[in-house]
Amino acid sequence: MVSLAGRERKHSVDPLPDRRWWRAVRLRTRLFISYVAVVVVALAAMFTAAALLVPDEFQPEEETGVVLSHEIESAFDRAVGIALLVGIAVAVVGATVTSRLLLRSLDRIRAATRSMAAGHYGERIPVPREPELGRLAADVNRLSAELADVERRRARLVSEVAHEMRTPLSMLHGQVEGLIDGVFAPSPELFASLGDDIARLQRLASDLSSLSRVEEGAFQLVSGETDLADTALRTAERLRPQFEDQGVGLQVVASAPVHAEVDRERIVQVVTNLLGNALAATDAGGRVDVTVRQEGGSAVIDVVDTGIGIAEEDLERIFHRFERVEHADRPAPATGSGIGLTIARGIVSAHGGEITVSSPGPGKGAAFRVRLPAQPGRVQARSR
Repeated sequence: MVSLAGRERKHSVDPLPDRRWWRAVRLRTRLFISYVAVVVVALAAMFTAAALLVPDEFQPEEETGVVLSHEIESAFDRAVGIALLVGIAVAVVGATVTSRLLLRSLDRIRAATRSMAAGHYGERIPVPREPELGRLAADVNRLSAELADVERRRARLVSEVAHEMRTPLSMLHGQVEGLIDGVFAPSPELFASLGDDIARLQRLASDLSSLSRVEEGAFQLVSGETDLADTALRTAERLRPQFEDQGVGLQVVASAPVHAEVDRERIVQVVTNLLGNALAATDAGGRVDVTVRQEGGSAVIDVVDTGIGIAEEDLERIFHRFERVEHADRPAPATGSGIGLTIARGIVSAHGGEITVSSPGPGKGAAFRVRLPAQPGRVQARSR
């Protein structure tokens, strides 16, 4: 049994069937038909105008007789007919050549996009002379370069994540085997070492999870009134032993209280990432200063280090995922996978704020600034 709805679908017709078949015609054919049609219409208009005007303008005198009139009309018809045929032939040839030249660039762009879809991101398209096609080709080349860069960073991420996981897993495996075989005796120090390796793996998994949420815009903020000065102080104190181990000074100057409606745990993550980035970029003997203050209607957190600095062309690039800045005299930090700043910017943006960076140049340190919407609060300087 066929339902009524099925019958209606079966017998329904396209309200514009003529347009439907026209959309299915290849662009080259449509250009060809359009060019020929324009020329044919122009020739037909010329022929019609001439047929209407010429007999009146060149009417022979009565004494020449009817024969001359017929000869003129016959010659005119032949001339116009030949001109019409020649015009159509020239239009066909011109339309064919022109459409092929115009679509050659589109064919190249299509081939390049298919190559990119297959994973070949090094494809580059010659930019054609036509402005519209030139802009399209330039955009495709830019897309290809961006995809190549993303693929490069993705491959590096896989390698670095594998390395980050391999080290603690190898240590865990060796220590557990030693416990099983009786080589190592259970001790608080051994269990602390096992705990450190597990925490390292957990931190890596947490960073990757946060990165995924940043890129998907899937952050779920649990906002509440938070004292950012106190938050920065507590976070810095928690990380201070790491700074002391590396011989890097850490000072926090906070205006208390600096209130803001934020997700406290997420802001802790931002400050942690910024301090970790500053520590990785600063050699022993350097220092990192953290300042929290209220500036107009904004709460500002500054993290300034005396580390390796950042070249001007890298100031925006360091926020890209998996990106780590390297200098000729100092390689990129061995720890981390280059996603901490990406996560920090995503969290700050989700709060309606912004994070920026400035640097005088390589070897001259860097300053990161987080700006968030603030609530009025009392300002009393305190430092640790």
